[in-house]
Amino acid sequence: MSKRRQAILVLEDGRVFHGEAYGSVGETFGEAVFTTGMTGYQETLTDPSYHRQVVVQTAPHIGNTGVNHEDDESSRIWVAGYVVRDPARVGSNWRATGGLEDRLAAEGVVGISGVDTRALTRHLRERGAMRVGVSSVEDDPQALLRRVREAPPMVGADLSAEVSTPEPYTVAAEGEHRFTVAALDLGIKRNVPRRLAARGVTTHVMPAASTIDDLLTTGADAVFFSPGPGDPATADHAVGLAREVMRRQVPLFGICFGSQILGRALGFGTYKLGYGHRGINQPVLDRATGKVEVTSHNHGFAVDAPLNQVIDTDFGAVEVSHVCLNDNVVEGLRAKDVPAFTVQYHPEAAAGPHDADYLFDRFAELIEKKGR
Repeated sequence: MSKRRQAILVLEDGRVFHGEAYGSVGETFGEAVFTTGMTGYQETLTDPSYHRQVVVQTAPHIGNTGVNHEDDESSRIWVAGYVVRDPARVGSNWRATGGLEDRLAAEGVVGISGVDTRALTRHLRERGAMRVGVSSVEDDPQALLRRVREAPPMVGADLSAEVSTPEPYTVAAEGEHRFTVAALDLGIKRNVPRRLAARGVTTHVMPAASTIDDLLTTGADAVFFSPGPGDPATADHAVGLAREVMRRQVPLFGICFGSQILGRALGFGTYKLGYGHRGINQPVLDRATGKVEVTSHNHGFAVDAPLNQVIDTDFGAVEVSHVCLNDNVVEGLRAKDVPAFTVQYHPEAAAGPHDADYLFDRFAELIEKKGR
C-alpha cells in the first residue's frame, strides 16, 4: 500500500490532532461532532442532518463491510468531513459494491484517519461541539486555525433549503393504500417513506418552501415534518406552516428537526446542546407506556419545555411524552387538543435499533381516528 499523505485536524479552541488523509485529499470545515454508533456508517454519511458537520466515529474500526447501493439514506454523502481511527484495509460483505474510502474520494469528502478518536471525543464532550478544519494540503496548524475561526457556526445556520428536494416526488404505499401523507422535506431520510409505505401510506415528499396549499392539494390525510440540519430558531417558514396545519386540525407528526419546529409552533424555545446526541444507543423513556427504548439520535438542538407538567399553549394542552434518560432532554411532545405529536429521535433508524418503530403505527392510528 502506498504511503498516505499527512493530514491535520484543528479545533477552533486550538487543539490539534495529526493523522493521515482518508478519502479525498483537500481541506474542509464544519462543526465537529461525534457519533457512538458501531454500525451504520453508510447511513450516517448519507443522512442530510449531518450537512456541514465533520463527523467523528467513536467506533475504532470503520469500513469493514464496504458500501453498497441499498443503504444510502439520500442521494449523496452529506457530511462535511470524516474522522476515523482505524479504517479497514479491505471491506468484506456479500452486499458490498465498493470500498468506503473510494466512495468518499469519489464524492470529494475530505477525511482523516489514524486519529486518537477517544481523546478527540473526550475533548468535545468536555468542551462542546465546535468548529473544526481538516486538511491534507496544509501543514501549518495556525494557518488552518485562522480559517476555522472564519467558518460560520452552527448556531443561526438555516440549512433546510440546501438539503430539501427541489421538486415533489411520491413514494407509493405497499399493498393496499390506506392514507396519504404530505411530508415536508427538511432533510428527510429514505427510510421515513419506506416505514410509512409498509403501513399502507402513500407519501408525497414536498420541498421545504411548500405552502399549506401545496401540502393539502396532495389530498393529504396528514402532514409529516422531517428531520434535517441547522438551527431550528431560523426555521420561521416551517414554524408558521406547522401552526397552520394545527389550526386546521390536520394530523401532524414530526421527527427530530420536525419535533423542534413543532415545539416552536407550540410556543416553546429551542437551545443548543453542549455536544448533542448522536448514535444508536440512547435510552429514552416513553412516558405513556413506561417503556425504555434504545434509540437512534442525531440532534444538536433541543426543545425547552417543562418536563413534569401539562402546558397550556395556543393549541391547548401539551405534555412532554418522551425523555432522554441520560440527561433529561425533551425527546417528544404530545398535544392533547389537536392531533399532533413529535419525537426528537429516529424511529425510522437504519441500521437500527427498531424499538421505536411503533411510532409509525401511532401516526397511522391518529390518522384513522381523525378520519372517523
